[in-house]
Amino acid sequence: MRYVWLLLAGAAVAAAAGPIRLHPGNPHYFEFRGRPTILVTGGEHYGAVLNLDFDYVKYLEELKSKGLNLTRTFTGAYREVPKNFNIAGNTLAPAPERFISPWEEVSRDKFDLKRWNEAYFRRLKDFVAQAGRRGVVVELVLFCPYYEDSMWEASPLNAANNVNGIGKLKRTEALTLNNGELLGVQEAMVRRIVAELRDFDNLYYEICNEPYFGGVTLEWQHRIADTIAAAEAGFPSRHLIAQNIANGSRRIDNPHPGVSIFNFHYSRPPESVGMNYHLNKAIGYDETGFDGSADSTYRVQGWDFMVAGGAVYSHLDYSFTAGHEDGSFQYPPAQPGGGSAALRSQFGILKRFMESLDFVRMAPHNELLKGRVPEEASGRVLAEPGKAYAVYLHHGRIVKDGKPRYQVDASRRKTTLRLELPAGNYQAEWVDTRTGAVARRERCRAAGGEQVLESPEYSEDVALRVRRR
Repeated sequence: MRYVWLLLAGAAVAAAAGPIRLHPGNPHYFEFRGRPTILVTGGEHYGAVLNLDFDYVKYLEELKSKGLNLTRTFTGAYREVPKNFNIAGNTLAPAPERFISPWEEVSRDKFDLKRWNEAYFRRLKDFVAQAGRRGVVVELVLFCPYYEDSMWEASPLNAANNVNGIGKLKRTEALTLNNGELLGVQEAMVRRIVAELRDFDNLYYEICNEPYFGGVTLEWQHRIADTIAAAEAGFPSRHLIAQNIANGSRRIDNPHPGVSIFNFHYSRPPESVGMNYHLNKAIGYDETGFDGSADSTYRVQGWDFMVAGGAVYSHLDYSFTAGHEDGSFQYPPAQPGGGSAALRSQFGILKRFMESLDFVRMAPHNELLKGRVPEEASGRVLAEPGKAYAVYLHHGRIVKDGKPRYQVDASRRKTTLRLELPAGNYQAEWVDTRTGAVARRERCRAAGGEQVLESPEYSEDVALRVRRR
């Protein structure tokens, strides 16, 4: 009985706290269930809900076991077909009879856009509920551009696939304000989803995945953001809204006032954080990939982004498929990205490293790293000056015309760093990013100014945690 009471009490506290929000003391990060939060994951390819063959409970258990706390999923307004992007075991490409969408399917691949599929909403709500029980936040991606004709030809919003004759247009016109009756269908879907998920605290909405492809207009994105806000206007608390800005990095001009999370894909190096830090919003690295399958590539990119001041790191892990929801799928060498149980464990180490520090009091301070870091290396500092410092050093870089494009030098080396510290007593810990073990621990007394710190031998990357004693 005491266990049941604790569960109920915990649920009541979570409900009272409201959904995940920007941290009131530092809006570059989150507050979730009363605690400062960053979001780190290695998740499946966004088909957990729309693919009936995918056992999402098993998948969510794997995320929880590695200490990860985010998953990204699509709604079913978009789907893929086998061989899209050359992805083996693509969860976004279910068998035709195993695809589920918000609209009732009246015959094989023929949908009625005026009638809801109640089974879909039960599955969606159960997915978010199951994630919430495991402390996993859901980024629900409402729409996605139709990159190729094959994707538009598979969508319920294409007139060829619905009994309503709605969506007689080019794929590049579907996510614009000039799409005829389709806009009303899209807004109705958003309102229904928002109504169904109003009571979940482990949720935020992304307007559209990669809207810089496929003809998606900014005006349409703002319309969807406004639709979410209007649908939640009477709620006791509202969910955060995310907008996907660019592949790589770009400065954001005239941001929509309702958007709290700005997402970037393939942001390596993580210049997107510094470019937009002045906005005082959360910046996310929302998708990785197309850099080969080496674990080191995505571990380095994750650490680099988070120590740069990012709030979200969402690795696209291709080892999750239907039938391999534990992340054990052995994908072929031609897969566009990577993922493994070992890598997910390393992401858990990154998350715990950040949580070992009072990160909401910290900010990027690369200027505190004095002198030159080793040749072809990158060093970053996140700090609360005088109290705590996270230093990250790695040897990964984009190789022009290289295959893969991003490569990490695995040479063994030692490094001497000079870190500016106010006078005082400190403890320095060099952390192995693959095991989480402290490879070297030392106490130092800083006189004020540059403090010399010698690393243990390492390869690929190393982290340094310095705290005032």
